[in-house]
Amino acid sequence: MNLPASHPRIGIPWRTSAEQTANNRPKLANYENAVRDSGAEPVVLPLNDPSALREALSTLDGFVLPGSPADVSVTEYGAQDLGLSAEADRPREVTDRAILDHAFAEKKPVLAICYGCQLLNVYRGGTLIQDLWKETGTRTPHRDTDIAPDHKGDAWHGAEFEPNSRLAVLAQSRQAPINSSHHQAIARPGKDLRVTAHAPEDGTIEAVEWTGQDNWIVGVQWHPERMHDEFTKQLFDDFVAAARNAKVVQQAR
Repeated sequence: MNLPASHPRIGIPWRTSAEQTANNRPKLANYENAVRDSGAEPVVLPLNDPSALREALSTLDGFVLPGSPADVSVTEYGAQDLGLSAEADRPREVTDRAILDHAFAEKKPVLAICYGCQLLNVYRGGTLIQDLWKETGTRTPHRDTDIAPDHKGDAWHGAEFEPNSRLAVLAQSRQAPINSSHHQAIARPGKDLRVTAHAPEDGTIEAVEWTGQDNWIVGVQWHPERMHDEFTKQLFDDFVAAARNAKVVQQAR
């Protein structure tokens, strides 16, 4: 689907360096399709070309930071390495930080998903739980292997939203079912990030919203790009509407 030039352009970095090298697109395509279905043009951003990234950033109106099988390096949040993290993907971390530098400076919206939510939190000075089951003792399934070693497909559980949060407004409810595919989560929230969703079973932080400046930045621990309900549609529509507004502001400068 070709979109008019007036539609916002959304930057999405590759999930991993390995997927970029192999041009492995199926999971990346979920993010592209989600923003396209809400009326925006997805633009895939490279992880290994800083000059191309810098050139692209000013042409974009918003950003989705996708999930990843990598984990944020523990050195980024000053923690002791407990040997529980997956291997870090340094080019992905550097790319996400460059995107966030630009988005915060230019007041462009960001929807940060799973790994992206964790990176956003670390970027703002927060910390992470390196493994939910091993560190907290929870037995709430947060990824497929928490259900069974050979289970296929996402785990699911509930989310409870804080009153008057953006997510509660979009869901038109204080609760919603969400999919789940992660083993790490936010421990201490970053500066000016308000916790706006928890898993009711064990209290795991499931979402944060930016409170500092007047721009749209939301981090969710679940994977809305592969959910197909009304709440998810409202989330992407609201994000794209914010990108459209950012585009108008940029054009007026």
